[in-house]
Order: sequence, then structure tokens, then C-alpha cells
Amino acid sequence: MRAAFIASAVLAFLLAPVSPAAANACSGIPSDFDGDGRADLAVAAPYTTVGGHARAGSVTVLYGMRTELRLTQDSPGVPGEAETASSFGSALATGDFDGDRCADLAVGVSEKDRSRTGADGDGVVQLFHGSPDGLRPGKVIDAGDLGRERGSGRLGAALAAGDLDGDGDDELVIGAPGLDGGAVGVYGRKGRKPYMITQRTGWVGQRELETDQFGGVLATGDFDGDGRAEVAVGAPADTIMDNGGQGSVTVLDVRREKASLLTQDSPSIAGLGEAWDSFGAALATGDFNADGRDDLAIGVPGEGLTDNQRAMDYGDGTVDVVYGSSGGLRTATTEAWSQRSLKGEPRYFDRFGASLAAGDLNGDGDDELTIGVPGENAVQVLAGTRSGGLTKDNNLLITGEGGDFGAALATTADRGLVVASPGDGRLTLLRGTAKEGAYPGVRPDTAKVLATGTEHTLFGYTLTGSSASR
Repeated sequence: MRAAFIASAVLAFLLAPVSPAAANACSGIPSDFDGDGRADLAVAAPYTTVGGHARAGSVTVLYGMRTELRLTQDSPGVPGEAETASSFGSALATGDFDGDRCADLAVGVSEKDRSRTGADGDGVVQLFHGSPDGLRPGKVIDAGDLGRERGSGRLGAALAAGDLDGDGDDELVIGAPGLDGGAVGVYGRKGRKPYMITQRTGWVGQRELETDQFGGVLATGDFDGDGRAEVAVGAPADTIMDNGGQGSVTVLDVRREKASLLTQDSPSIAGLGEAWDSFGAALATGDFNADGRDDLAIGVPGEGLTDNQRAMDYGDGTVDVVYGSSGGLRTATTEAWSQRSLKGEPRYFDRFGASLAAGDLNGDGDDELTIGVPGENAVQVLAGTRSGGLTKDNNLLITGEGGDFGAALATTADRGLVVASPGDGRLTLLRGTAKEGAYPGVRPDTAKVLATGTEHTLFGYTLTGSSASR
């Protein structure tokens, strides 16, 4: 990895606690961990060998998108120690969890601790708090902190952050897809102890099967514009009919305790729920029509479009986009996107929609949608508009080199798009250009290698940013 190793003394300084007075200097900019007014990026490499422990995992923080600092469970001040196959960096999320205007970082360690050989990990989440001196270690969260017994739940396999109660700071949402049929933890909600929500929770009221993977994918967004975020929960292996793996997305309003279920069999959502479609395998939220309410993009990377599709093939892939309204997400205006209507050609191994990211890449006030097509080593960018949302006009197909280019995506506050190739351990940065209207903004000729990691570490497995897929 490029200059990722820093002397322990420097690490200790960067991770040191900061006084409350100094914390007031934080910028409030999303993903700004050190308060210097510039967005930072965190990059997971969950298969990194640490202290001789294979697949212990690491997270590289790019301060100002330049200076690299590597975090592991052996970093100074981090509780515990690196362990074999614990996958530190299985998921990432940023948010202001303590209200000090510094962005904080949550790191999933989903495979940490196993009750027996061959079992899934119990999992924990490691918090790091932002400060003017950079990230400093915080609390470790396990299932016991969420009111459940520890077990093979893979806690921390997915993470998201959002202001669920409207108090101005963010809550942390934690996926535990291996806990029975899956569960979602809510941590930090004002006036409420941390707790878990499952499909069997009374106000959710869904059938639960052990293989559903409820909570395997998470995103937050204010879909009704009331100033409080809702939680979109992907269950990509949810069995809706007799055949498994169709997938579902459940939208949770934790304040009102209301839930709504989205599948490919929901009214006005294109397609049919079929085995191994993996509806909900990726999620992203953004305001694609600039109406002040978030919209939800749902990846369906297993959807088959070409003839003679075989069971268990990867899938050509599609993406469904459901728009927000004063009453929340409305399926009546749902769009379905695939390479049948965009640049490119659908093929059964493309996995179009395996990753998603949203952000304003052209600076005109509405968000663009970036879709990963890792089987094609490509990303597709759709422009948002104020006259109907996403459009195929001027859609852009950007191809890269091997290594699953497009397997993870992130947008930055300064109109940047980061594309990961975790198979090769490489991050590519593309810059956007200010141009109002139906333009993707991103310029392929600006592509440059932002950072690289050691081979076989899955550097770039997941990223922080305005919107992430895991």
C-alpha cells in the first residue's frame, strides 16, 4: 500500500483525545474527520494481514483525499487487538454521532469472535470520533449493547448513519444479517436505549426465514421531507414466494414505528420477483429531482434480461428508483433502469446495480446516480433533473481495467466520484464539472489513481462518502 504506514508516535498523536473547546473548531462538513473544511475518505480493506493475523482487516483514512493513515485493531488506543479473519472494515459509515460538528467514523468488524469453528462471527462495531487532530478511538458496540445476547449474527456487516429523531445529530444503524433472519440495531437515539428491530417486531410484521439476510444492506434518507430520516433495510435473500432469493427492502420509520415493504411484486415496480434476483443488494439515497425529499435507488444485480439465463448466474442486473413525496416513498412513479435503455449491452455476468452512489456531480442542485457494473468493469452515470428526476439523456458509461472496477462507489462533496477496484486494490478518482441540466457532470478524462492497496486485501471493499452501497 502506498505510504500507509505511519510511526506509532504520529498515530498516537492523531488518535489522541481532544478538549471540548478544540472540538468547537469542527467544520460540520460531512466526512470531515479533522475539521479542516475538506472532506476525507475512509477505505476498507477487510482482508489485510495485521500483526501476522490473516484477514484481520484495516481501514485507510485519506485526510483531504491525500494523507493516508491506516487504522487497525492494533492501532494505539483502539480497544482489543487484531485477530485472524475478523474483517475489520466489513462496513463503514460516517455521521456526527456526538453533536460536536466533527464527522465520526463507524467501522464494522462483522466476523470478530466465533462461538465455534466454522460459525459466522458475532461481530462488533468500533467507533472513532472526529476532532481537529483527526480520528480518535471510541466505544466498541456489540449485541449486548443493543439488548441482545451475543451470537453468530455478523453484527456490523452493514452500517448507515442518519438523524432519525430530528435532534440535529446522527444515529447509527447497524445490520446483523446473521441473527436468525437478520436484525437492525438503532444506536444513539435520543431518550431511547439502543435496541434491535427484526422482521418479527410487531410493527414490522413480516415473515422471517433464517436465510433472509434482513439488515445485510442499509441506507438512510428523509423520504417524506419532515426533517427526520427513515431507514431502508435490504434483505437481498428474502424469500417472498416459494423460490428463494428474490429480495426485499423494508422502509422503517423508527419514530412513528411504521414499516413498508418493497419488492419487485409491489405495485408499479417493474419486473417480477424471481429466485436469486437479489432485490435490495445495494441501496443509495439522493434527491434526484430537487424537491427537497430523498429518493431511493435499489440495486437488483441478479435480474436476468438476456435469453437462456441459467439459475445462479450472476445476472444482467437492473436498478429501481422510487421517489419521495410528502407521504414517503411512492411506487407509482418508480423507474426501472438497465442497459437495455442506456449505453452498453446487458450481459448475464454484468451485475448492473451491484453498487450505487448518489451525489450532485454537476453542481446544479439535484443529485446524479452512479451505478456499478463490476462484471463489465464499468460504471454508469445518470443525470438528475428538476423536471422529472433521473434521465437517460447524456447517460455516461465509464469503463476501467480489471479487478471489479465499480464494485464500490462513493461521491465527494466537491463533485468527485471515487470508483473502487477491490480485486486489484485500486481507487480511481473522477472529477465533475459544473454544468446545469441533464448532464452527468463526471469527466472520464479526469480519471486518476487516488490510492492503491496491497494485493488480495480487498482494498476498496467499501468506502465512505455521500452515499455508499454497503
